Amino acid sequence: MTTRLLSDRRHRRRLAAASAVLVTLAGLLVHAAVASAAVPPTPSGWSLVWSDDFGGAAGSAPSSSDWIVDTGHAYPGGPGNWGTGEIQNYTGNAANLSLDGSGNLRITPQRSSSGEWTSARIETRRADFKPADGRVLRIEGRIQMPNVTGDAALGYWPAFWALGSPYRGNYWNWPGTGEFDIMENVNGVNSVWGVLHCGVNPGGPCNETTGLGASRACPGSTCQSAFHTYRFEWDRSASPNELRWYVDGQQFHSVSQARLDAGTWSSMTGHAGYFLLLNVAMGGAFPDALAGPTPTAATVPGRSMLVDYVAVWQSGGSGPTPTGTPTVPPGGVDARSTIQAERYQAQSGTMVESTTDTGGGQNVGGVSNGDWLRFDDVDFGSEAARQVRVRVASGAAAGVSGLVQVRLDSLTATPVGDFAVASTGGWQSWRTVPANISPVTGRHTVYLTFASGQPADFVNLNWLTFSTS
Repeated sequence: MTTRLLSDRRHRRRLAAASAVLVTLAGLLVHAAVASAAVPPTPSGWSLVWSDDFGGAAGSAPSSSDWIVDTGHAYPGGPGNWGTGEIQNYTGNAANLSLDGSGNLRITPQRSSSGEWTSARIETRRADFKPADGRVLRIEGRIQMPNVTGDAALGYWPAFWALGSPYRGNYWNWPGTGEFDIMENVNGVNSVWGVLHCGVNPGGPCNETTGLGASRACPGSTCQSAFHTYRFEWDRSASPNELRWYVDGQQFHSVSQARLDAGTWSSMTGHAGYFLLLNVAMGGAFPDALAGPTPTAATVPGRSMLVDYVAVWQSGGSGPTPTGTPTVPPGGVDARSTIQAERYQAQSGTMVESTTDTGGGQNVGGVSNGDWLRFDDVDFGSEAARQVRVRVASGAAAGVSGLVQVRLDSLTATPVGDFAVASTGGWQSWRTVPANISPVTGRHTVYLTFASGQPADFVNLNWLTFSTS
């Protein structure tokens, strides 16, 4: 939800793919059952920070120990119309805000006989959601947007988002303290927007009041007709840090720390953390920008946003991620030694988990198209290495495969070698794959990059080594 002053790993794709197969096999009965699902099991290598699956009696309110119910047209002393120009009056009435008795939260805009719009907005009591240094924070919700489209949807503005904790009690320091819009939608369009707000308003490094955003259609069924999983990741395990947005496990937006100046990044990330919000606004700057003044006489009330669960995980649970950047020995890393995959100096998109491979320890997992690992100061010596061997495992579904590519000194350099990986029979079913590479001598930064024609995870890595033959 964009706070504009008008003067706003991964639930692992392998689990999602398995769920999709079950839905296909069981048909409509399964579709009805999964409308309400428990918080997914915590993936290996992660720990659960906080969650709510909205269990409770029909008509009851969400837990007051977890949520604050916002009311009225503004925070006390804050900008009017919540800073966005939205017109509804937020209430805690059951008609606007309640559990449905089937494991979902309902936020429902209503219109009175006099024409007043009401709706609901809640925010977590916790305001400290932030990854530890070297970790990844994952914020996720399974949500069905209000099932309304066309003229009847004009003015609907559902959102799942986060605000920097210093905003609470101040209300005039936006956007400097940061805002992550994990899911936004307006006017019943089949699209999800992911947006970062930061810096100063107007303009600044985040182009306020618009923000740095991207959008895409929901995969498969429309955003309005079915539940989809919306996820945001704040990655402090790589340098530069990165923010990423996903829908149903498919990444559609990212912002690198390198894109922002140091002061802006510090103001956005240097405080205690973030609180989470769920709401459905009516009218305001975003829907009006796309359709003119909203809502209109054609807009219908009573269409609910359904929230199945909200959960926050951090990498480093049963299989902890490195808590800092591994140092490189003064003499560099011998290319002919066994280079453990989890001892990278930087990465993008991956996770670290416990392994059952010989010797135990950890492996890098959750690897999909566009991900990468970086290993600094790898010493190949004066005798050329001509082969790489990589210990891999894959539980990818039939038809899902990808390339493991070796590049030197740049993410965009032409690969010196690569090999294809498909299912090995399981995510812990390990095999060592050799591949020829162009002759390499001297010291280099080694990048492993990953390419696939499908969005799903396709490989895990345990270690790699180089040899002369």
